[in-house]
Amino acid sequence: MSANISAENPLSVCYDDLEAAAKRLKEKAFKTPVLTSATFNKRTNSQVFFKCENFQRTGSFKFRGACNALMQLSEAEKQRGVLTFSSGNHAQAIALAAQLLQIPATVVMPADAPKVKQEATRGYGAEIILYDRSEVAREELTVQIAKERQLTIIPPYDDARVIAGQGTAALELIAEIGELDLLLVCCGGGGLLSGCAIATKTLSPKCKVIGVEPEQADDAARSFRTKTLQTVTNPDTIADGARTPSLGKLTFPLVLHYVDDMATVSEEAIRNTMFFMWERMKIVVEPTGVLAAAALFDGVVKAQNARIGVIVSGGNVDILNFRF
Repeated sequence: MSANISAENPLSVCYDDLEAAAKRLKEKAFKTPVLTSATFNKRTNSQVFFKCENFQRTGSFKFRGACNALMQLSEAEKQRGVLTFSSGNHAQAIALAAQLLQIPATVVMPADAPKVKQEATRGYGAEIILYDRSEVAREELTVQIAKERQLTIIPPYDDARVIAGQGTAALELIAEIGELDLLLVCCGGGGLLSGCAIATKTLSPKCKVIGVEPEQADDAARSFRTKTLQTVTNPDTIADGARTPSLGKLTFPLVLHYVDDMATVSEEAIRNTMFFMWERMKIVVEPTGVLAAAALFDGVVKAQNARIGVIVSGGNVDILNFRF
């Protein structure tokens, strides 16, 4: 699917940016494992490869983009410190990357973010500023704090350096297992999806790329189909990482240009897939982390006798919130 990209509005990220990010991250980020499941393969009648970013530093793919962005700051920016807004995974990623690079970090986080994510972010040394998402616009609050403290804002997804870093997940996957017929990637703000799509269309040009989000937070799917940026307000989904209000100004044109389709999955499908991966694959995955797998598991996306890549985006979950 192609968007109309003019010379005045070029795409913000290209494959060269991903290669440069991969070199920067070589000594910082983990090369995460690729797992398979005979049961999942039988259920889908395909060969499915799970790129397990739940084993990445801080428990999600977000470390890739955060670290890539921080490593490109000027010395003056590093000394003043950085600020971000996040429901949890980007917060932890910024906190740890900042700790490793000795940069002061502050995070604006919703008060209802999973406790495990709040505690981990504090544990990595970042200052947390909590807000009520029903009353406060996080971007406005972040800009206000950045101005007052002279901090550099590192957005969770709408940043070229972040997008390039996230795309290294798919770069690694294809380098390890070869070309694919289909790649499924979860979608919140579109940073992971657009970065992975860039990598995939370069390394495996015939591969179809599909983004997946919750039915309850389907702004990206609506944006993709209408070619007009759509929004959602405080969606009621257990996939907290996909509660973003919309795709970004950078990610939206990238998604239109590189992604082939969008799919949505139900809350029940998210739960069922998460429990399957816990029980049968023996890995802890969070609700947002199973979105891509859920599209296959629930039959929303079908592909017979195909080589399918699935990005498992993270594993930071408050297990006590789920009944067994």
